[in-house]
Amino acid sequence: QVDRYLYHMRLSDDVLLDVMARFQAEMVKGLGRDTNPTATVKMLPSLVRSLPDGSEKGDFLAADLGGSQFRAHRVKVFDDGKQSIQVESKFYPTPKEVIQGNGAELFDYVADCLRDFIETKNQKEKLPLGFTFSFPCKQTKLDEGVLLAWTKHFKVRGVQDTDVVSSLCKALQKHKASFDLDVNVLALVNDTVGTMMTCGYDDQHCEVGLIIGTGTNACYMEEMRHIDLVEGDEGRMCINTEWGAFGDDGALDDLRTEFDRELDLGSLNPGKQLFEKMISSLYLGELVRLILLKMTKEGLLFNGKVSTALLTKGKIEMKHVSAMEKYKEGLSNTKEILTELNLFPSEEDCIAVQHVCTIVSFRSANLCAAALAAILTRLRENKKLLRMRTTVGIDGGLYKSHPQYAKRLHKVVRRLVPNCDVRFLLSVSGSGKGAAMVTAVAHRLAAQRKKIDAALAPFLLSLETLREVKNKMRTELEYGLKRETQASATVKMLPTYVCGTPDGTEKGKYLALDLGGTNFRVLLVKIRSGRRRSVQMYNKIFAIPLEIMQGTGEELFDHIVQCIADFLEYMGIKGARLPLGFTFSFPCRQASIDKGTLVGWTKGFKATDCEGEDVVDMLREAIRRRNEFDLDIVAVVNDTVGTMMTCGYEDPNCEIGLIAGTGSNVCYMEDMKNIEIVEGNEGKMCINTEWGGFGDNGCIDDIRTTYDKEVDEGSLNPGKQRYEKMTSGMYLGEIVRQILIDLTKQGLLFRGQISESLRKKGIFETKFLSQIESDRLALLQVRRILQQLGLDSTCDDSIIVKEVCGAVSKRAAQLCGAGLAAIVEKKRENQGVEHLQITVGVDGTLYKLHPHFSRVLRETVKELAPRCDVTFMLSEDGSGKGAALITAVAKRLHNIGQK
Repeated sequence: QVDRYLYHMRLSDDVLLDVMARFQAEMVKGLGRDTNPTATVKMLPSLVRSLPDGSEKGDFLAADLGGSQFRAHRVKVFDDGKQSIQVESKFYPTPKEVIQGNGAELFDYVADCLRDFIETKNQKEKLPLGFTFSFPCKQTKLDEGVLLAWTKHFKVRGVQDTDVVSSLCKALQKHKASFDLDVNVLALVNDTVGTMMTCGYDDQHCEVGLIIGTGTNACYMEEMRHIDLVEGDEGRMCINTEWGAFGDDGALDDLRTEFDRELDLGSLNPGKQLFEKMISSLYLGELVRLILLKMTKEGLLFNGKVSTALLTKGKIEMKHVSAMEKYKEGLSNTKEILTELNLFPSEEDCIAVQHVCTIVSFRSANLCAAALAAILTRLRENKKLLRMRTTVGIDGGLYKSHPQYAKRLHKVVRRLVPNCDVRFLLSVSGSGKGAAMVTAVAHRLAAQRKKIDAALAPFLLSLETLREVKNKMRTELEYGLKRETQASATVKMLPTYVCGTPDGTEKGKYLALDLGGTNFRVLLVKIRSGRRRSVQMYNKIFAIPLEIMQGTGEELFDHIVQCIADFLEYMGIKGARLPLGFTFSFPCRQASIDKGTLVGWTKGFKATDCEGEDVVDMLREAIRRRNEFDLDIVAVVNDTVGTMMTCGYEDPNCEIGLIAGTGSNVCYMEDMKNIEIVEGNEGKMCINTEWGGFGDNGCIDDIRTTYDKEVDEGSLNPGKQRYEKMTSGMYLGEIVRQILIDLTKQGLLFRGQISESLRKKGIFETKFLSQIESDRLALLQVRRILQQLGLDSTCDDSIIVKEVCGAVSKRAAQLCGAGLAAIVEKKRENQGVEHLQITVGVDGTLYKLHPHFSRVLRETVKELAPRCDVTFMLSEDGSGKGAALITAVAKRLHNIGQK
């Protein structure tokens, strides 16, 4: 009979899956910027971004308002190898005149209780306080919150739409004068969030908090990229769903019974919190009373005799429902309770009433399970997992004290989300301890933030500092050009004997060699002039094994000639004596366009008996040794010059070449009259600055960090190429690694554990920096990249790593920009113009592939050289095509000279 009567309250799994889908849709609405205003499930950002990580410690106060009592706690968190927490608490009643009076009285009462608590605990020093406030608040900061609406049995005038933290602070201030009450409110915390944090302290997998007590609500960790209401896409934030209001727009009307409607009409907030009114302990007793009353009136119970008690609102409470559902003594409890209500139950009546209780409380557990299943599914999908393991922290009187509730809830959740392995963790003194935990985490994060900022501060360069770098670079450029200072200059300013840029008449077939990194290329370049102007290229790439890079010079050049022979055979042009341009991307002192003496190896090359030797001669010797073919070596070329020439072929305004890749260097067309080390004053010559050595005399030591020094000391050429080591791809990852090691040692990253892979030099290739800093990458993917590197990172770790990469690459781009600004300014003065228009040809992976490097570089040049209008042009194969063009131009000029 009861089953038939309460047929609508019995929900099948299909109905629950439907409720789950409806709730998922509501969550999406609540998170969207445009849909949030009309959403019933408010999805409030809590501004709690981090769970406890086990390193929290200190003394905290917590105040908890929102349940059946006001609670004050003092929480001590110890970090003595094993983490432990000590909680002292005192409970205070919440009289009806206080929770249904006016705001000033409420906060005065809270301040009174806190004062009493602090007095009994004899607390002297100022403590941070976490305020658990179990009502929907809109937060923009961790320590402020505007009340949206009262719920449950609270209805205090003049508080809605005001900041409850400042009201509490005002009340505390009043007390401060009369009594030394010094408290610092650091965090406002919803009780669900407090529950999640408490359980998160004991179990790192906990990312959902659930309350099933006087009211009901849940929170969980959501990806920042899905939270439109808060700036930023990095990391996660705890969302307080405020799910009690689910259905306030009619979304659950098909499931609500006449009893739900009647209960709602008689409540303090009709039409509001409709989901909560089907679930929480404040209402279940009343639902049971309304059902029993109707059944009695219809003659189905107690022989149709209604007592005054049964007609009285609130006479059946949750504690009664729990007692009636107890396993063995339930029936005798039922008889006793009904008798107290002046009803005279028969055995059948008792069984029927017990059954009503079961149906009402089971429906509550079912609905709760469906909404929780929706949250778990969302978490799993956010993580892109097929199966997920997670923990739900739970608190609340209904869950704790009802004899069957927990068991039923667990069972239904597992049925609805079979692909989630859920651990349910009971929160102990949750809301208080939780508020203290949030406060402790906020405390820890503030201290961490300070240390991270301190580590990265030296990488933040002011405009003033960048101006100084520009001026110092200018000074060094001048030193390198002057005869008397040239020998000691760190920026070598090497003449290249390239005296013109292409004019479009170049034509013919040329060979080009390109040596400068771990690969070596041989190219055949066909240039056509006139209307059908074009450049065709054929090339082959050969690897240079480490043992040859670091073997003898003879072995290196024999290997190069072997590669050339392979290529000529491959192209079928072994017999032709073609003009050849040799791109050699190492510092060379040139006496003419086809003579280049190696000043010193860079970038990992270490071949013996080469430094101080003419590389063209060494190449000619090796060709002679092989005695298979002959080549006309016309020009030895630096890759920056090649880059400038390639772009110059497209844009005659291009008179600067920049490489920002593995290494860093610049060349530009200088007026002959300024180049003291070369005879003649007419025309221009391209100068290969070799600016990587800038600072080797200590002139930029003030901006070098301890990390730069570590990287320098661990490199193949300590003390050399200091500017390059701060700006080029080969070293940026290494700088990042040094910073990460330092932050890990300080306990700010990777739980303080330096993994084996982090100890390995060179694991952080620059391409990882580019990937990590890409704006399109969610943190999850950053974590994956770090995992590939053997670094097991949390979300917070990933944010920090991304920030470190950003600081290092931004500084690199700014320093590079400051150097370039010095060069364009020099060009402007050379030409004696107010305003210079010039093109810079650029090549290099850092410039091409890094998501922000090129933008920051351009902005810096604009800022530091405002009177120069600089166009950046990407070079297509400067070292190959460029070498051929230089050879062609040299041939052209040579022919003119001969005429």
